[in-house]
Amino acid sequence: MEATVQGLLNGGDVLFLMLGAVMVFAMHAGFAFLEVGTVTQKSQVNAFTKILTDWSVSTVCYFLVGYPLAYGTHFFHNANSLMGGNQGYELVRFFFLLCFAACIPAIISGGIAERARFWPQVLAGAIFVGLTYPIFESLIWGQHSGLLQDLFKKYCGAPFHDFAGSVVVHSMGGWLALPAVIALGARRGRYRNGKSQAIPVSNIPFLALGSWILAVGWFGFNVMSSQQLSGISGLVAVNSLMAMVGGVLFALIAGRNDPGFVHNGALAGLIAICAGSDLVHPLAAFLMGGIGALIFVYGFHWEQEKLRIDDVLGVWPLHGLIGTWGGIAAGIFGLPLFGGMGGVSFSAQLTGSLLAVVYALITGTVVYGLIRLTIGFRLSEDDEFKGPDLAIHNIHAYPEEQVK
Repeated sequence: MEATVQGLLNGGDVLFLMLGAVMVFAMHAGFAFLEVGTVTQKSQVNAFTKILTDWSVSTVCYFLVGYPLAYGTHFFHNANSLMGGNQGYELVRFFFLLCFAACIPAIISGGIAERARFWPQVLAGAIFVGLTYPIFESLIWGQHSGLLQDLFKKYCGAPFHDFAGSVVVHSMGGWLALPAVIALGARRGRYRNGKSQAIPVSNIPFLALGSWILAVGWFGFNVMSSQQLSGISGLVAVNSLMAMVGGVLFALIAGRNDPGFVHNGALAGLIAICAGSDLVHPLAAFLMGGIGALIFVYGFHWEQEKLRIDDVLGVWPLHGLIGTWGGIAAGIFGLPLFGGMGGVSFSAQLTGSLLAVVYALITGTVVYGLIRLTIGFRLSEDDEFKGPDLAIHNIHAYPEEQVK
């Protein structure tokens, strides 16, 4: 009887985490449609192909190198050993955490769209998923977390808390993207004679579809981060919901009904809540998501118009700045003073969030600097004029129309 009960418990955990992995895997379709809807029509095939290729390369790199580096567990055993005594829980845990790791190149993809060469970016994504991301992951969630978290507890009074990856995943992806976007420079025609010239998006329905797919999958991203059925939390689910709608409503007002801001506002709220989703009160989650949306709306304008950084999907303000805000906000609204569960420290959250920024900027600058100096990163002028769909993949998104 005891063995039967334990088998059911193990099976429940495996099923729980596998469903979470599938939901987060589906988010990569959201990344793809969000990019396809935002870029010009001559870059749509490239967006779809790039994200699927990045996912596939990420799977191999994380299986062979990244996951063992982060958690000290490798899969170089026979199939019986891989199943172990818990029905293959470690395998499905790899699948779930792979979905997080593969978000890094998917995030970067939106920033460098329309003028980056294909294989150099695939190479950069492989380095980030195989080495850069797992090293930081190991210090916060993985096998070396005791080293850094003990320092946070000693000097800040509490460990650094990032329940579902505002900092480890989103901030990391957004800040890694910034050196790539700067290294590439702006798209042809984006800025002319010192003046900003907006390049229209190609498909608002696709952009909206991408946002919806991401939002639905995000509940797997956040809720299933407990990684065990017994740890499931209704608070995480409702906080995710409240942060999302807070992001939508704040972006609706601040963005003056612009559909791009509204649909990205939902994502801004969800990014902001990841770190503290298991700690804060739902009303605090609503405010955290709303502030995240304001950061995106005004941060996107500041980035594009003041700094003249052609970050096509605004991944630096959306993931980088808001991911950092999410980590810091957990140290504010997670306190009992604001209705939170406690057990967090503002100084630990601030320090850990800024540490991720510094780490991502240094590693991103090194990787993209070396790529630019050696094999090159940007498409030629002719290829950029034709568009990456034709230049790289030899086909338009709508080939029948081209024939006509």
